Amino acid sequence: IRFFVIDAYALAKQVGMGGRINTIMQTCFFGISGILPRDEAIAHIKKSIEKTYGKRGPEVVRRNCEVVDLALAELHEISVPDTASATRSRPPLVSERAPDFVQKISAVMMAGKGDLLPVSAFPVDGTWPVGTAKWEKRNLALEIPVWDTRVCIQCNQCALVCPHAAIRAKVYDEPALAGSPSTFKSTPYRSPEYKGKMYTIQVAPEDCTGCNLCVNVCPAKDRTNPKHKAINMESQAPLRDSERSNYDFFLNLPELERGDVIRLDHKGSQFLEPLFEYSGACSGCGETPYLKLLTQLFGDRLLIANATGCSSIYGGNLPTTPYTTNRDGRGPAWSNSLFEDNAEFGFGFRLAIDAHLAAVRGLVKQLANDIGEGLSTELLDANQETEAGITAQRERVRVLRKKLAALQSLDARRLETLADYLVKKSVWLVGGDGWAYDIGYGGLDHVLANRRDVNVLVLDTEVYSNTGGQQSKATPLGAAAKFASSGKAVGKKDLGLLANMYGHVYVARVAMGAKMVQTTQAFLEAEAYHGPSLIIAYSHCIAHGYDMAQGAAQQKLAVDSGVWPLYRFDPRRLVKGEPPLNLDYGPPKARVADYMRNESRFRMIERADPARYKHFLREAQAQAERRYAVYQQLAGISVPFKEVSDEVGNGEKEDK
Repeated sequence: IRFFVIDAYALAKQVGMGGRINTIMQTCFFGISGILPRDEAIAHIKKSIEKTYGKRGPEVVRRNCEVVDLALAELHEISVPDTASATRSRPPLVSERAPDFVQKISAVMMAGKGDLLPVSAFPVDGTWPVGTAKWEKRNLALEIPVWDTRVCIQCNQCALVCPHAAIRAKVYDEPALAGSPSTFKSTPYRSPEYKGKMYTIQVAPEDCTGCNLCVNVCPAKDRTNPKHKAINMESQAPLRDSERSNYDFFLNLPELERGDVIRLDHKGSQFLEPLFEYSGACSGCGETPYLKLLTQLFGDRLLIANATGCSSIYGGNLPTTPYTTNRDGRGPAWSNSLFEDNAEFGFGFRLAIDAHLAAVRGLVKQLANDIGEGLSTELLDANQETEAGITAQRERVRVLRKKLAALQSLDARRLETLADYLVKKSVWLVGGDGWAYDIGYGGLDHVLANRRDVNVLVLDTEVYSNTGGQQSKATPLGAAAKFASSGKAVGKKDLGLLANMYGHVYVARVAMGAKMVQTTQAFLEAEAYHGPSLIIAYSHCIAHGYDMAQGAAQQKLAVDSGVWPLYRFDPRRLVKGEPPLNLDYGPPKARVADYMRNESRFRMIERADPARYKHFLREAQAQAERRYAVYQQLAGISVPFKEVSDEVGNGEKEDK
């Protein structure tokens, strides 16, 4: 055995490649393996770099070639002793505090030895324990965010955008700090809604992926040093042990009661415990913050029907599951279905719940004399539009169960079984654009055409992200993808506008990185609407070809340029005599070209066919302007009349 080491991450950082070390490791492999003569191997690697990265521009090619030349000089051989002399061994894959199932099943699979497990070791009904991702400490991040209490303005934006729920915010009473680690940070909360409480932003050092999104969205800067923010990246290794202790202490601080959150907005929602955490999604993922927010806003009442795709891979893949439960042992119910039928699958959730609810209401009326007329009336007439109302209904159900336990009839047993359906459920159909725009569109359209109370969340990455980057009908004009290698020749399908045409569907297009307030507002309005709702969420993705640390900034540029419109179409506004469409963005104020040039999916067309690329730029700009004009009209915003003269087929002029 020969043993070599290289600090590849340090070298990549030195030449401006961030954390990308694949070229370095490939060079090392050929340098020590002897498969090819060293000079010949390096020549082949550089030729491959030109072919692979040429579409991303000459600077990317130059950096990769430079790192090839430096890699072998930084490669060092370590002599291997004749006998082992180590005094320590690797720690176990999971903590000894982990549940028995995690230690005996999940940890074996994490170790790559799942084939050794007998079938009898697995749950017989196919269900899987939730909340297991928290035991998989992946330690991916070389650097983690560190909170500066002096600079922080307590906006909670870092917690909101974190794709892995690795940064969290809490407010709590000062006595709860008793016994805190010496390195644990806290500061008085400044806003009046939680006057007298303490405030902490805390990172989970072993669950953070180091994506940098939190740092880039942080609006608080040190006046004496603008480069220093309230959240700053620092080396993880020296902080790991202390921050691990801090995070453990943080998790044991009391959670704010759901009914005690005074303003359930983008800031206040982050004081609620996320029930989706530490997923295996890509570092900097644009999809997962929406799911995390979904679980914070609606908690354990969620029933999620998930279409196959990225959200099913990081949402329910083995060996660990990121969906989890609260301290009462309740959490979202999640199940995965196929691309083509997920909408119908989730629609079945709604039909089943409605059927159970009708049955349970009938039983409550039937047994009113036994359980008490007062309780019966309260159960049937409960207002569950607020967290306080839902909490009160749960207490009534608890009292109901206590009374039913004393009854011997079969109807009492049946009511006991169905009693939980008296508490409002929130049904969400979740999936990507491949599902909603393409393969599952027929089913989705069928569900939206009905008036049942279902909510649809489309995590729109504008491409089939999980299956190799094929174009979908959500792929924008001019973007390169599989089956559109020379750039998609037609524009993006307007799924929201199609749904608007029904008139009874709540529709919103959101982009968290552009307008956090509007995103949270849309989620709350959609869930409160008694009918079908559709939220289309801009989700940046590694398939777009830029650093995910800039995901929020690119989302904002998409909105500012008019590429991604923000709006909420609420049929309830018609009752008030108002146009149902509410525009949440203004006239395009940035150039579409600036947006497109940030992403390699567009730039690669510029390199391959400059003339075609210029055509795409012109047409994309025109589409953004036309789109805004159409939405202005639908929103009832008066627009100065502009006469356009054009030629028709016979050469005559026609005013349009």
